[in-house]
Amino acid sequence: MTGPLEGTRVVEFGGLGPAPFAAMLLADAGADVIRIDRPEGPADGGALLRGRPWIGLDLKSDAGLTSARDVVAHADVLLEGFRPGVMERLGLGPDPCRTTDPGLIYGRMTGWGQDGPRAHQPGHDINYLALTGALRSIARRGQAPVPPLNLVGDYGGGGMLLAFGVLAALLDRRRTGRGQVVDAAMVDGVSLLMTGIWSRAAQGRWPGEPGANDIDTGAPFYDVYATADGEYMAVGSIEPQFWRALLDVLGIDPATVADQWDRERWPEVKGRLAAAFATRSRAEWATRFDGADACVTPVLSMEEAAADAHLTARATLVADTAGHPQPAPAPRLSATPLRTDPADDAEALLERWGLAVPAAAS
Repeated sequence: MTGPLEGTRVVEFGGLGPAPFAAMLLADAGADVIRIDRPEGPADGGALLRGRPWIGLDLKSDAGLTSARDVVAHADVLLEGFRPGVMERLGLGPDPCRTTDPGLIYGRMTGWGQDGPRAHQPGHDINYLALTGALRSIARRGQAPVPPLNLVGDYGGGGMLLAFGVLAALLDRRRTGRGQVVDAAMVDGVSLLMTGIWSRAAQGRWPGEPGANDIDTGAPFYDVYATADGEYMAVGSIEPQFWRALLDVLGIDPATVADQWDRERWPEVKGRLAAAFATRSRAEWATRFDGADACVTPVLSMEEAAADAHLTARATLVADTAGHPQPAPAPRLSATPLRTDPADDAEALLERWGLAVPAAAS
């Protein structure tokens, strides 16, 4: 398999969400990734498991642990997403694994981190967003916070930053010959993703009340508006030239509208925009705004996104083996394309590593 990570060997210990996402990113980039899972196989499937085979091992048995250690001994990277202490109790923690191979990069994915008062507590994406201030910041004025699916904690602040940490450690190993332990915590990652908002707050540009600021639905130029058919249009007309284009397409005389940055009159201006959008269907507005340079787009469902002309032209979504849409590997590299072909099976991959499929996994 060609790709920027060709020849990099990764062992993923089966879990859900962010760690599998990180493993998928590495596999997309050409790494040899094998997943060690429960004997009966992964509890979940789909696109998150693409690009790598799995073997089933009973880690509560001596034979299963021996096989797991053997596979790890041949790897460059280990990924795990268990609570702190689980891998240590199995004898597969960073110390014994890196004693055998000081060059091993040991990637750990948790919600709270490996230390701190909450380290051993359970949690989910919504909890990590709640504690970092991110969740409270995603709300309309006077309304309850809205969880942004599990995109920000699990995938953005979790799996993607775990993959970034692994890549940074791989580059450092080229220089030093030593591996590292990558402690990826979703509370850290979510906080990092909030850097721009913390910066705005430090500059006095983020008063603190959700839904009253320029990019949290407080401003008329950054919100979604209902159309006549019950659909929505997304408006991101922040810059003055885009704001003027928005008003022009809507048929609103700029002379009759308050200054774009007059916060006190934002509710009034939003009312006028809402009334205008409500006069036509989403399809009509999409046609009118097409080419208007106003930063206005229709709000599509997932099914509609799969048929969108732009996403189709870029092959942003591709079909899986069953014909269902899934996101294509990203970002795109000019010289070394990311993986699009099916992964080798476990036997072929382990043979390339000089290993046989463990008997317990046959």
